[in-house]
Amino acid sequence: MEQKAPKVRVSHLTKKFGSLLVLDDISFQVDDGEFLCIVGPTGCGKTTFLNSLTKLYDVTDGEMLIDNEPINLQKHNVAYIFQEYSTMPWLDIEENIAYGLKIKGLPQEEMRSRVDEVIRMVGLEEFRHYYPRQLSASMLQRVVIARAFATKPELLLMDEPYGQLDLMLKYKLEDELLKLWKKIHTTVIFITHNIEEAVYLSDKIMVLSNKPTKIKTVIENRLPRPRKVTDREFIELRNEVTELIKWW
Repeated sequence: MEQKAPKVRVSHLTKKFGSLLVLDDISFQVDDGEFLCIVGPTGCGKTTFLNSLTKLYDVTDGEMLIDNEPINLQKHNVAYIFQEYSTMPWLDIEENIAYGLKIKGLPQEEMRSRVDEVIRMVGLEEFRHYYPRQLSASMLQRVVIARAFATKPELLLMDEPYGQLDLMLKYKLEDELLKLWKKIHTTVIFITHNIEEAVYLSDKIMVLSNKPTKIKTVIENRLPRPRKVTDREFIELRNEVTELIKWW
């Protein structure tokens, strides 16, 4: 049986800012529909890594492919969820979620159907005509996530999207994210500084070193879903990743 090519392949990714080497010859791959979490020490270049993937930064060296073709944001359906809430204050929630679909020129009927589906999945039906200023932090992040999934991206990049939320809200939104991911079957690369979050969400965990940043290791996360943070196996994997980050 022929082996399926990875959805994302990154080869020898290197990024310098002047003489400062930030990303040092990084190579990895992500399979279709896989959920990869990336962890590492503060300041190791995780956000630089994502910005390089999205072409926000020009890379110094290396190749980044989707389905064996160079990443092209005009062709490939890539969504990016930033650390900050990126809603547009002059649009209501329904319009915010539909924004990317309008840019893509989807027919009105399909656009309405997708917006209705993701609004329902993130529990914002009664708030669809509210404006961002009227919503809490957790609701705003639901809007951003719903907008990304409405486009049915083949690759979703997430940069510490829950870093500003309290623990209970974070757990709730993580569960909503997993439901959307299973429904849409998108490939996710998720940056986090929270090791427990990485263990809870991921199929694989990539551990980065300090700068100049290399891949220290990639761990297969075979814990069954749904996961419980109090299970012995969960705690053991969390401790393993913690030790990898602590010692260089």
